Amino acid sequence: MFVPRRIVEEKLKAALEEDIGQGDVTAAAIIPAGLKVKAEVIAKEDGVVAGIEEATILAEYLGLKVEAQAADGEKIKNKQVLMKIEGDAQTILSAERTLLNLLSRMSGIATQTRTLTEVIKKNKSKTKIAATRKTAPGLNFFDKKAIALGGGDPHRLHLDDMILIKDNHLAIVGGVEEAVKKAKSNASFSKKIEVEVTSSEDAVVAARAGADIVMLDNFSPKQAKEAAAKLHKAGYYKVLIEVSGGVTAQNLAEYAAADVDVISIGALTHSVKALDISLEIVK
Repeated sequence: MFVPRRIVEEKLKAALEEDIGQGDVTAAAIIPAGLKVKAEVIAKEDGVVAGIEEATILAEYLGLKVEAQAADGEKIKNKQVLMKIEGDAQTILSAERTLLNLLSRMSGIATQTRTLTEVIKKNKSKTKIAATRKTAPGLNFFDKKAIALGGGDPHRLHLDDMILIKDNHLAIVGGVEEAVKKAKSNASFSKKIEVEVTSSEDAVVAARAGADIVMLDNFSPKQAKEAAAKLHKAGYYKVLIEVSGGVTAQNLAEYAAADVDVISIGALTHSVKALDISLEIVK
């Protein structure tokens, strides 16, 4: 995922301003102005690191000198030094929490994503692990990038990426077939059409109407396999099949064996466990 550095800087600046408020009164009260120090960012547990690039951009934006000791997407060990930072003490302390929050959350997402993608690989499946739009407000870009660094697919980044017809759309429009027809009639040819369905029968209806992707919502592994078989029996081999809802690390292998193309998991972002990372002044 590439975004020009200046835009990333603006996103990071907004996060920093939210935390600092009118100023870091603690640093101002007890840390001498102009004091130069060195600090290290250290992992406190094993995982997959993500956010090194963003943390570097934030630190350099503030005039600090940074030396990355790990690269985004790498597996890291407990007590491993991830970054070395040098510069104004007040600045380092004021930016510490924003920098660590970003690294910890992104690394937590990347770690969990990597764990699940390795389960898929172990079962020799080509199914992709994907995110959802259940991200934290203001952190969509960072959450999605962490998914990609963990080996997953970011799915839609924004509402304008593709047409995804969900249950509430269907409740208003009236049905799967009618919704797909409206989408094909009114949207650009460049936008794929995905439909969320709750039965294998509606999955076939969606495919027949021209959907590019069928999302099986809260299907069990057995139900997902049956739906995939019905779609293939009807000749819709080119229609992608996505499963969403109820997927856990414990049943992931079963879903991967159900002949589906994508498994999207909201928990990768909406309830992620942040990786334990700290910043320590060393000189």
